[in-house]
Amino acid sequence: MRALVYLGPGSAELQDRPAARLVNGDDVVVEVVGTGVCGTDRKILLGKFPARPGVVLGHESVGVVRETGPQVRSVAVGDRVVVNPTLYCGWCTPCSRGATNHCRHKTGTEIGVDRDGTYAEAVTLPERFVVRVPAGLSFRSAVLIEPLACVLNNVEAAAVSFDDTVVVLGSGPIGMLTAMVAARHARRVTVAEPDVYRRELAREQFAHVVDVTGTDAAEAVVKASGGERPSVVFDTTGVGLDAALRLIDDGGRIVVMGFDDTYATPLRPLQLTNRGIRLIGAGDYRADTFAVAVDLAAEFVGQSKPATSTGVGQGGASFLERLVTHEFPLERYGDAFTALGGLAQGNAADGPEAADSDTAPAPSPRYDALKVVIRSHPGPAGADGWPVDA
Repeated sequence: MRALVYLGPGSAELQDRPAARLVNGDDVVVEVVGTGVCGTDRKILLGKFPARPGVVLGHESVGVVRETGPQVRSVAVGDRVVVNPTLYCGWCTPCSRGATNHCRHKTGTEIGVDRDGTYAEAVTLPERFVVRVPAGLSFRSAVLIEPLACVLNNVEAAAVSFDDTVVVLGSGPIGMLTAMVAARHARRVTVAEPDVYRRELAREQFAHVVDVTGTDAAEAVVKASGGERPSVVFDTTGVGLDAALRLIDDGGRIVVMGFDDTYATPLRPLQLTNRGIRLIGAGDYRADTFAVAVDLAAEFVGQSKPATSTGVGQGGASFLERLVTHEFPLERYGDAFTALGGLAQGNAADGPEAADSDTAPAPSPRYDALKVVIRSHPGPAGADGWPVDA
């Protein structure tokens, strides 16, 4: 089968790999229909997130069950499914307490990082990590289930409530999902974004969107809010902690979501203790959170809008569908990454605050897409985005 293999920073190629097959009695072979391009995938290729050379990339995947082991009961051949890529053993101390996201046996199990992922024609996984997609859920909605699970985990960690004012740094797919989920609880949500394409898409969905192009993100947001500081800040960029610390109100919470292993900013503990600021890292989501994301994705189906002038989604599309702006076949993976700012090392910044406060901000990449999907299935698709034979 064809698969996109990571060779090292800045390098990946399509290779022929052995076809996915059953190994254990509880295995499921999923024919991959498509996989969303995650910011983590781009960070891996930029050398900003560690991964094993030789691994097949990709993890935000949906597909169709093509083969099951004799012990499999929850899915059957022909079922449309979403992959839960956050594997866990189920028997270590954290797992036995329900904290499957902190499983102590992660080595070799991170899909698309150190275990073969889903930028491929098929993948084999244990049954418990393959979940049936609710009836009527389109392909483009289902491919956002895994990112939605990430967002639910982080919003829950912040304990957002009706009296909170929330700022989301970045309006990429994770930022948009974070703002949408937080808005179900908070008094007001503001999105800060420097990229004109993504900023305009955010304005179609949210009332409070701040342009932070070429300016200090913290100052711009406070000015736009009439001097009010937020009680919760979500940094979905991975490079915005410095801005978040200067932006947050006393007693507030900062949730660090984005991944960038090359980013660092000075942190004085007194900033937290004197001002009562809580700095939160939520980690991976638990298995029960993934189940909630599946249900919530189905609920979003009823929240549709007409197509917009910018072409986000299609007429009558749900919020999730409207996030998917581009799809590319597997062999055009290079075009997929180009639409997301490319893989040039100079494109280091992914959000509103890309450098330490005492240096000039690095230039942000220019985006031409919101959520990009790489399709592994070469055949024709129906109006719902699924293969016509699914």
